[in-house]
Amino acid sequence: MQRFRIFLSFAIISFLIFNFTCASAKASEDDKIIVSLSSAIHSALSSNPMMMAAKSRTKASGERIAQARSGMLPQVYITESYQRTNNPMWVFATKLNQGVITQDDFATDFLNDPSSIENFNSRLWVDWPIFDGGRTLYGWRQANIGKMSSDAALVRTRQEVISQTIDAYTSLLLAKRNITVIEQTIETAKTHLKTINKRFENGMVVKSDVLRAKVHLAELDQAHVIAKSNAAVARATLNNVMGQSTDQAISTTTKLSKTRMAIPELLVLIDQAIKNRPDLKQIDFLVQMAESEIDKEKSGHWPSFNLNGSYELNSEKFDETADNYAIGANVTLNLFSGYRISSKAREALYKRNESKSQKKGMYQRVRLETEKAYYDLLSADKRITTSELAIDNAEEMLRIVENRYATGLVNIVSLLDAELALYRANNNYYNSLKDYVQARAHLALATGGLDEHFQ
Repeated sequence: MQRFRIFLSFAIISFLIFNFTCASAKASEDDKIIVSLSSAIHSALSSNPMMMAAKSRTKASGERIAQARSGMLPQVYITESYQRTNNPMWVFATKLNQGVITQDDFATDFLNDPSSIENFNSRLWVDWPIFDGGRTLYGWRQANIGKMSSDAALVRTRQEVISQTIDAYTSLLLAKRNITVIEQTIETAKTHLKTINKRFENGMVVKSDVLRAKVHLAELDQAHVIAKSNAAVARATLNNVMGQSTDQAISTTTKLSKTRMAIPELLVLIDQAIKNRPDLKQIDFLVQMAESEIDKEKSGHWPSFNLNGSYELNSEKFDETADNYAIGANVTLNLFSGYRISSKAREALYKRNESKSQKKGMYQRVRLETEKAYYDLLSADKRITTSELAIDNAEEMLRIVENRYATGLVNIVSLLDAELALYRANNNYYNSLKDYVQARAHLALATGGLDEHFQ
């Protein structure tokens, strides 16, 4: 009796705690949004923060191409400056630039102690790097490779978001189905409790059978509370993946089901993964960028050649102006950099080797991910078949035990065990369906073929 009271008290407390914590997040039925798996995927692709961040990174990498290409084009500037000075040298030079110098300006007193002078300087100047040893060209190539790498990363992020959405959606389907299964089991347990009570009143069973059935029902109530909590978490997870408010109520329309699609051979799937995985393409691009960086750093040993020119106006009050121009060219060759250029080239070489090692590790990881998803799918497929058979057997077993208990041929333990066996068989079946759908998505993700058309 004491054990029954403890179980019953725990069940009531758990139920109250669950209702209290979920009351603020519970949405009305009218506020539910109807979501299919397809619409959930499209919502995630448009609103998921990871997708938005990946799209911004891709656009940023596109802008780096223009930045790198700008180094091949003339750089044109215009400046306007004002200066007031009584520095003897600058006063004389300013008058020369303004074109207002006279014979009196060569007087000794004026040269040594000139009056202050003002000057407005308007200057247009151009700097054109004709050749910089190839650094700009290599930078432009790297920017193009970086854009392709970002595009591949975007595709991979897209696939990962789709996979996360499928996982969250199917987990919500399973959580809701678990609630249904436990509620059906509770109704069955209540029916059995009525039968046991009637048999007890007729003196056909002892009081412990009634208590045992009530304890069993209390345990099912606890499982019901946990199932509801799991469903609330699954709903919040799906909303989060879709980029929505986590307390948004959801009505799902897609059902857990097994497809009739044949599973290709493992070697075929591994070959597809190596050919199609966006992250493998991305790391290939990173290796190319690292190799280009070696040539880019070595180019520091080559000379650079620049053209430059300027045109300027000088005046004191903008009423009279004098202009001048200058054009020129320069060649620069680094004779000794303190080993800086050679060190940077070696650093780039080591980074290239690092990228190649990462590429090798990525290939191994792709094979492992493909094999794991493949065997997970095979396992889930077989478990669906066995759990379907288990449900049929458990239903028949429960029917037989119910009849035998009604005639006093078996005890309460056999009845409750048969009831739990059916409950577990149903749970195993829907868990297998969920695992099957997720394994299909993970296999498509591993082989680089997952897209928004997944069903």
